[in-house]
Amino acid sequence: MQIEGKTALVTGANGGIGSALVQELLNRGARKVYAGVRNVEAAQALPVLTQEKVTLVELDITAPASIAAAAVACTDVDMLFNNAGCNRITPLMDSTALEAARIEMEINYFGTLGVCQAFAPVIKAQGGGLIANVCSIIGMVNLPTNGTYCASKAAMHSMIQGTRAELAPQNIRVIGIYPGPVETRMTAGQKMPKAAPTDIVTAICDGIENDVEDIFPDPMSAEVSGMLAKDAKAVEKQFSTMLP
Repeated sequence: MQIEGKTALVTGANGGIGSALVQELLNRGARKVYAGVRNVEAAQALPVLTQEKVTLVELDITAPASIAAAAVACTDVDMLFNNAGCNRITPLMDSTALEAARIEMEINYFGTLGVCQAFAPVIKAQGGGLIANVCSIIGMVNLPTNGTYCASKAAMHSMIQGTRAELAPQNIRVIGIYPGPVETRMTAGQKMPKAAPTDIVTAICDGIENDVEDIFPDPMSAEVSGMLAKDAKAVEKQFSTMLP
């Protein structure tokens, strides 16, 4: 699928990956980009979100009424980018794990699924299109320091596979995006090598335009993906040593 001439919606558009993705879509000739944000007034401070072809849309993916209103307002979308997410950086046995897990599942899984359900009919009405979901490589193997987040992204990974099957007859391609650590507010304070958001979104858009179904947009995620394909149990054991 070519991006040029398409109309896209990006959720979490004021984040590091989200804002970079908005710009990259414009660079590739998108006709219009809806930038979904929870606080439109605050987002107006970001120059990338106030460009001529960008329309700010209030969208809280944890609120069904907000999702429904966005679907009514954005009736010409043929590319949906589910980028909004949350990481509480919490191990599964932490005393706050249940609270963190509920928040992460509400955003990363239930909220994302809700957006998919609301916008699939919109995309179908355009004759088909694309739903691209920003998951995580640690949705495929648990990193104990981020245990609850990994579980929510594992649920999202399964959702990607299921919606891909269900929406294919409607000419809607469902893409999974599985980055490693990215230099954003979400990973602030975590000491590890991180990819630049601009590099991530370049790889995402390249993958989409080259019909790649599962995109591993940085060296770390590509390496771990290859290791998982070769010996998933060995990767699990390696990651299990990274304890809180």
